[in-house]
Amino acid sequence: MKRSKIVSFLKKPFMSKSADQKKFNADLKSFKSQGGKIDKIWPIVNEHKSNSAGLDPHYFYQDLLVANYVFIDKPEIHLDIGSSVSGFVAHVASFREIHVLDIRPLKLDINLNIKFQQQDLMNPDKRILNKYDSISCLHTIEHFGLGRYGDKIDPNGHIKGFNNILKLLSSNAKLYISFPVGGIKTKTIFNAHRVFKSTDVLSWAKKEYNLELINFDIVNDLKIYRNKSLKFADQFDYACGIYTFKIK
Repeated sequence: MKRSKIVSFLKKPFMSKSADQKKFNADLKSFKSQGGKIDKIWPIVNEHKSNSAGLDPHYFYQDLLVANYVFIDKPEIHLDIGSSVSGFVAHVASFREIHVLDIRPLKLDINLNIKFQQQDLMNPDKRILNKYDSISCLHTIEHFGLGRYGDKIDPNGHIKGFNNILKLLSSNAKLYISFPVGGIKTKTIFNAHRVFKSTDVLSWAKKEYNLELINFDIVNDLKIYRNKSLKFADQFDYACGIYTFKIK
C-alpha cells in the first residue's frame, strides 16, 4: 500500500458497512484512542473467524499420524518423497534423521536431520535402488504427470511413480503413502490433482512386487478414522486415504 493511500485511510477508514469492516474500524479507533501509534495500515479483517492457525485437517492429522508410525517403527533409513517439509518432514526431523527427495529445489538452511536431494522420481538414481527400509509419500502422488510442479506430462505418471517408489524399498520395508480418495470412480482434475477410488492402488504395482496392505486410515475435514476398510472411503467425495504397505 502506497504512503498516500495509507494517509488517506488513516483519515477515512472503510466506508463499507460489512460486519468485518465495522469491527476493523472500531478496533482502529480504540487503538488510536488508547494512544497507539500506527505506521502503516494493512487491513486483515476476517481472521478472527478462522480456525486456529488456519490449519488444514488433512495435512495436520496425516503428518502427525505417519510421523508417529515412523517413531514407533524406528527404521534404519527413512526416505520421504514430496511430502510437506514444514509439516511431516519437520515432525520426523525433530526426533531422527530423514532423507528427502523432491523434483523441486529446497532452498533452506536445512536442519542437520534433513538430508535433501533434488531428483525426478521418474528417473531415479541407481545408487538409491533397494536402499530404504521405510518410505513416505504423502499427498504427493496424485500430482505426478500433471505438470503442476514442473514434472513431465504423463497420464500414467502416478502408476509409474508408484512403481519407482517400490524400486527404492529394501525387503521387509514399509511404505506410507497417502492421496485423495472418494467415490467409486477415479477422477482427474487437471492440473491440480487426481481423486482415486480407494481400491485402485491395489492394481498399480507390477507383479514382481509382493505388497501387503497392513493398515488404512482416512481423514476428512472433521476427523481421522483409524484402521478402516478400503470400502469405507466410498462414502466421501474427497478425503485423504493413508495406506501402510509392507513389501516382502
